[in-house]
Amino acid sequence: MLETSARLLKLLSLLQVRRDWTGPELADRLSVDVRTIRRDVDKLRSLGYPVTSLPGAAGGYQLGAGAELPPLLLDDDEAVAVAVGLRTAANGTIAGIEETSIRALTKLEQVLPTRLRRRVQALQAHTTPLNAAGPTVDPETLTIIAAACRDHQQLRFTYASTHGEPSKRLVEPQGLVHTGRRWYLVAWDVSKQDWRTFRVDRIPDEPTLAARFTPREPPAESPAEFVSRQVSSNVYTYQAVLTIHAPVEEVAERTSPMAASLEPVDDRSCLMRTGAESLDRMVFYLLYLGLDFDLHEPPELRDHVKMLITRLQKAVR
Repeated sequence: MLETSARLLKLLSLLQVRRDWTGPELADRLSVDVRTIRRDVDKLRSLGYPVTSLPGAAGGYQLGAGAELPPLLLDDDEAVAVAVGLRTAANGTIAGIEETSIRALTKLEQVLPTRLRRRVQALQAHTTPLNAAGPTVDPETLTIIAAACRDHQQLRFTYASTHGEPSKRLVEPQGLVHTGRRWYLVAWDVSKQDWRTFRVDRIPDEPTLAARFTPREPPAESPAEFVSRQVSSNVYTYQAVLTIHAPVEEVAERTSPMAASLEPVDDRSCLMRTGAESLDRMVFYLLYLGLDFDLHEPPELRDHVKMLITRLQKAVR
């Protein structure tokens, strides 16, 4: 009986971490046969979990939404992560969920074991948030976008440019990126026929779902890398490309992902893309790194550096 209960908990945990599973996949993960999986699914249904069957030769299962919220299954680290996340959300960049986050946190802390409650309380007691002013986004908008990314559905929305000019967009969403101050959507712009980043706070109304699409080859290894590359250079007047003569790990410690995009060249060097509103600021930023580098682009930056060298040489004569 204990073995069956433990297997049910493991099955429930698997159904919660992925959208759908085939019967043979679940059977392989739990080291049982497909018939046992069917019986265990029936037991979960009898306990109130809305497990739906998927059509197909192999059959499949999906944990759907029910009339009531069944209990979630969290391990120790997941429970701590949820508690800390709820506390952070109360002071975060998602508008309108502060009070909801506190209510959910109160419920969670009531059922946390003493050992976990102490971990959460210790972390909260010795952490002081430095709240930075910035735009907030509607949680419902984030939910719609995240679901569209998951289900490969196009999105239609109105988007405001830097100057506030609205435009209609139809995109194939790939992922959301949170930089700590802003939310970005990485998506294929159907009309532009190119990958784009969209600040979610510039989407004034809830997006609407459109047709399903076949996912494309992503523009980078991860949405975060693409956003870093776009934001660190493309939004500025001047964009620079240079080789830094230091390991990428060392350079990453001295830079921000929102200020520079890094790619390893070898164990001793990396390629950096960065940007600035003026050539002076770009030179100061590069000197501030305290590392040797070779300039590749733009040509006017090379000329500006030569001019500054001449000026400094005159100053020390």
